[in-house]
Amino acid sequence: MEHEKARFESVYTWSAPPVVFGAGALDETGAHVAALGVRRAAVVTDAGIVRTGLAARVAASLRAGGVEAILFDQVHVEPTDASMREAVAWARDALPDGFVAVGGGSAIDTAKAMNLLSTNDGDLEDYLNRPIGRGMAPTRPLKPLVALPTTAGTGAEATATCVVNVLALHVKTAIAHRALLPRLAIIDPLTTLTLPPAVTASSGMDVLCHALESWTARPFDSRPPADAPAARPAYNGANPISDIWCARALTLLGRWFRRVMEAPADIEARTAMMQAAMYAGIGFGNAGVHIPHACGYPVAGMVRAYRAAGYGPGEPMVPHGQSVVGTAPATFRFTYQAGPERHAEATRLLGGSGEGPSALPDTVVALCRDIGIPNGLAAYGYGEADVDGLVSGAMKQQRLLAIAPRTVEADDLAWIFRESMENW
Repeated sequence: MEHEKARFESVYTWSAPPVVFGAGALDETGAHVAALGVRRAAVVTDAGIVRTGLAARVAASLRAGGVEAILFDQVHVEPTDASMREAVAWARDALPDGFVAVGGGSAIDTAKAMNLLSTNDGDLEDYLNRPIGRGMAPTRPLKPLVALPTTAGTGAEATATCVVNVLALHVKTAIAHRALLPRLAIIDPLTTLTLPPAVTASSGMDVLCHALESWTARPFDSRPPADAPAARPAYNGANPISDIWCARALTLLGRWFRRVMEAPADIEARTAMMQAAMYAGIGFGNAGVHIPHACGYPVAGMVRAYRAAGYGPGEPMVPHGQSVVGTAPATFRFTYQAGPERHAEATRLLGGSGEGPSALPDTVVALCRDIGIPNGLAAYGYGEADVDGLVSGAMKQQRLLAIAPRTVEADDLAWIFRESMENW
């Protein structure tokens, strides 16, 4: 037993923020933020959320709770290192004593970066994950961050990760540290009623990949032990607690994802999808994600001309949910041999059928087709000439690839990208 303990990890860590969940929860924001001792809050959001009136409602609730609200509405959808630096500069000048992020993962992740870099020294690249950044850890406490997600997607309200597109490298990466975890998540399903159908579809695919990747991740006790408790990674690998949340998220997706696309005003369906997003976020925020997200980062970073429906005008962009699900069918064919039982159970939880290596990929493809997700990477403008660049970008995501249930080499990624040019 002592020999086994020396060779393999025997401890995992797990954390999640307190949650306030339900229809109308958004209007309680002021009371909850005030209870955290915040008296001057930065409301971090984007222009689209401002147009819906949600940011104004949050600001009104803050004022009613005795909290001054100062607005930052310049969040960039799919944040870049440039947009993050602009937001950080604003936060360093404005000096709020807390942050309230209102929006999708872009707003929440931007608020995490603003919080980190307005309380700690250094620049963005100091904290980005290696090998793209220096992988530094914060040395000073962060201020309270309250997250109000308005999409059933990223689960950013429940994670300690901040994703950023590094423009010069044409790739996404992240900052990952437990200090980034929001102090509180306020989740109101009614905020998703105004989402365009294509945004609902893409956001939901992010939930799907979070749950599936965490469910199929390398088990926490299959890796070497951490040198010290502080060195234990935030992404532990599959663990008994994350499994519970991910399984429930998959069940909800299988039952409600198609329904929310067919009937966008169905409050029960919207509530179930917000629950799925939160559950998957809690799951992957501790277990981790692997190949589809590692591949999705260069898919998003190398985009040339593709503009997704529902996201408005602006520069070319592959939305995060589309970028990660694009390689999911091929990924789960590749990973099947590492855990046939896990893949079969995921198929069942999603309401799929069949057996063997193709059952889970076929279930994912059927869902993509039913809700209108583009057919593979070729739909985003990629082809054979892009494979080497996509592989290079994905290989930089070693923090994620280490969580994969099979060892992943460059040739494996090349096969996955080629198989993913068309998924049906």
